[in-house]
Amino acid sequence: MFDTLSDRITSALSNLRGKGRLSPADIDATAREIRIALLEADVALPVVRQFIGQVKERAKGAEVSGALNPAQQVIKIVNEELIGILGGPCRRLELAKVPPTVIMLAGLQGSGKTTLAGKLARWLRNQGHTPLLVAADLQRPNAVTQLEIVGEQAGVPVYAPHPGAQATGQITQMTQYGQGAGDPVEVARLGVAEARARQHDIVIVDTAGRLGVDAEMMRQAADIRDAVQPTETLFVVDAMIGQDAVTTAEAFRDGVGFTGVVLTKLDGDARGGAALSVRQVTGAPILFASNGEKLEDFDVFHPDRMASRILGMGDLLTLIEQAEQAFDAEQAEQAAAKIGSGELTLEDFLEQMQAIRRMGPIANLLGMLPGAAGMKEQLVQIDDKQLDRLQAIICGMTPAERANPKIINASRRQRIARGSGVAVSEVNQLVERFFEARKIMQQMAGRFGLSGAGLGRRGRKGRKGKKGKGRGPTPPRVRGAMPGGLPASMSELPDLSTLSGLEQLPPGFDPSRLKFRKK
Repeated sequence: MFDTLSDRITSALSNLRGKGRLSPADIDATAREIRIALLEADVALPVVRQFIGQVKERAKGAEVSGALNPAQQVIKIVNEELIGILGGPCRRLELAKVPPTVIMLAGLQGSGKTTLAGKLARWLRNQGHTPLLVAADLQRPNAVTQLEIVGEQAGVPVYAPHPGAQATGQITQMTQYGQGAGDPVEVARLGVAEARARQHDIVIVDTAGRLGVDAEMMRQAADIRDAVQPTETLFVVDAMIGQDAVTTAEAFRDGVGFTGVVLTKLDGDARGGAALSVRQVTGAPILFASNGEKLEDFDVFHPDRMASRILGMGDLLTLIEQAEQAFDAEQAEQAAAKIGSGELTLEDFLEQMQAIRRMGPIANLLGMLPGAAGMKEQLVQIDDKQLDRLQAIICGMTPAERANPKIINASRRQRIARGSGVAVSEVNQLVERFFEARKIMQQMAGRFGLSGAGLGRRGRKGRKGKKGKGRGPTPPRVRGAMPGGLPASMSELPDLSTLSGLEQLPPGFDPSRLKFRKK
């Protein structure tokens, strides 16, 4: 979403590189380019003015004029001001001192509240909590059914005493659930009581939205807030709606009030700069960000990491966190030991490839690396389906073939190709590239001192039951000698006539004609 903004800002800052001293004209020209980039990205005008004013004031100060590298100092200033706009330090979700913690979701219809409820519930469950979803959106048709499906996918129970609006848009009354069962305020209150009875420590209340801000929507949201007394009220904003995001956020702030913001649809192709304005205009921090359709495409919002990505400096911390979640520590240690000893198999390669796929699209992972902004055209051409084809080829092999690819002859390769639905040439390429990659990884492991003896719990030196003697110290190398101890010049050979017994050999003796018998 922020690709265009990132390109414009990095292009403006790149013009400063290589200058030992920055003049006021250089700073003004750079500030002008950044201002245009922010305005084109739909960032609110008051926010742009404040941001540019602070950057220019600091850039013309002593911290830049006295720096050894003024360009890098300006980049640092822009980065710090971006972090300030996005919220400064990362704020965590606040939990109630006495469970359950009530989290209320509010926002316009279509902003993704129901899907976000499932994502948040799944994330909290992975954090060790026991959340409960409450279906208090009784206006939108099939909203309750959608929440039940999302809750099932997330592995979280859903409290839904009322089916909500049907396709006709009318709320069907069901008296068997008690008086007021069709009232979303009563459903929310009963949901909190149900969570307390079943000892759920977190309650997530999904409320109704509208296509636009109206008095009825605000009144209902305020009534639910007063009924459940939420610990956190999260305003869910679609990052693709442009300047309306600021207007809607101000309306919810004045009508209902919220303690945090959640950005959704960050994977879209809209300019998305209005999302940067919500924190500055409302004063509420951005707590979470959703950047995909899957339930796992959800994480805590880190202002410093987002600013780093906008400036094209990558996001290594997020990449490391995703790798820690996707890779098993013990398997990674065993794979590292096999790489150093040259014993890596196709089975290990398949496990590592599946772990990478769990981290998300390959282009997104590479985009978190520093300097990836200059490779956007190459990243777009990356096709994740190629990894699926490689997995199909490896899965078409027998366990013995995966453990020892050398036994895969021509007939076996034809069988694997037929079973995986690919050409024989693709099987040949996979096997050949695997051997080449294994050789290169073993060489690199040796260069960095990561041999098989030093990796893993049972390295070459730590194997049980094998206490063989070492080969001893390496003899000193004679200067001018060839590898293996041979003399570099035949003139250095000793005089054979001086050796004992050789003078008794008959004249014209040719030692090359001797034939030796094996013992």
